[in-house]
Amino acid sequence: MPFREINSKMVEATLAPGQKLFSQRGAMLAYRGEVSFTPNIQGGQGDFASMIGRRVAGEATPLMTVEGSGTVMFGHGGHHIQVINLSGDTLYVEADRLLAFDGTLQQGTMFMGSQGGVMGMVRGQVTGQGLFTTTLKGHGAVAVMAHGGVIELPITPGRDVHVDPQAYVAHHGDVRNKLSTAVGWRDMVGRGSGEAFQLELSGSGAVYVQASEEKL
Repeated sequence: MPFREINSKMVEATLAPGQKLFSQRGAMLAYRGEVSFTPNIQGGQGDFASMIGRRVAGEATPLMTVEGSGTVMFGHGGHHIQVINLSGDTLYVEADRLLAFDGTLQQGTMFMGSQGGVMGMVRGQVTGQGLFTTTLKGHGAVAVMAHGGVIELPITPGRDVHVDPQAYVAHHGDVRNKLSTAVGWRDMVGRGSGEAFQLELSGSGAVYVQASEEKL
């Protein structure tokens, strides 16, 4: 189910009978047709273990199930919206950045320590992104939120990409990530923007970076 970009801060989805999507609660701006909105206490199609993991981490984002026949417009907080189309691969994204996504996508939760070992855990604590992240897998579209717009940077073997952790939005593909320090300790003193730490991504895929270091 593709999302049509109305402008940089609004998208529209067209629903047909038998189709459904999930959206963040409060993200519906307007709709036409016979459309229903139902609170989803499990947070999409994730299994019970995934739901518990998010609850324990305090990172569950309330979702609603959207079904029916018509068109629905979404936006939230005036944030910029980036539509990402998946073709069987997996998207890794922080739960609070999810605006809406196709109901056919399989949702899960990944413990950040599993990518980069202990450094994955350190990344969650240092950047404030948490120890768990949401995964969406399959064929479908995802609308994510960011500050100041988003750029997609390809990741190819032998050409790693380094990102300020505060500017990281999401990534997809066969990608490994780890937190690294590439500057001296003296550069960590002062405003504490987080630039002393870099998120290093390697493998094959893409990473989405926002034009801001501000969290949602």
